[in-house]
Amino acid sequence: MTRVKRGYTARRHRKKIRLFASTFIGAHSRLTRTTIQQRMRALVSSHRDRSRNKRVFRRLWITRINAVTREKRVFYSYSKFIKNLYKKKLLLNRKILAQIALSNKKFFDIISNQKKE
Repeated sequence: MTRVKRGYTARRHRKKIRLFASTFIGAHSRLTRTTIQQRMRALVSSHRDRSRNKRVFRRLWITRINAVTREKRVFYSYSKFIKNLYKKKLLLNRKILAQIALSNKKFFDIISNQKKE
């Protein structure tokens, strides 16, 4: 069998990895083996943190809605507010409710009063 010199292919492979790792510090951006390991670790972290990010934002929206519902406007907790929304079939997701609660409190009062009736 003939010998295969992988000069072009190997260089292209390493170059692609180095471009990904160009912002890494020290040997993590220069040495091929550590760069590959660091790249795998970075991809795992980004995948994990995308789902974690969704959780964090949902907690933030719930906190904002709860803060507005406990003010002088509605007088009860977030859980009762959401339960009454579901009873009246006003299905708004928490992101939209949080935006309404911050930007347009009169409209939030209308929503909460509509579900009281």
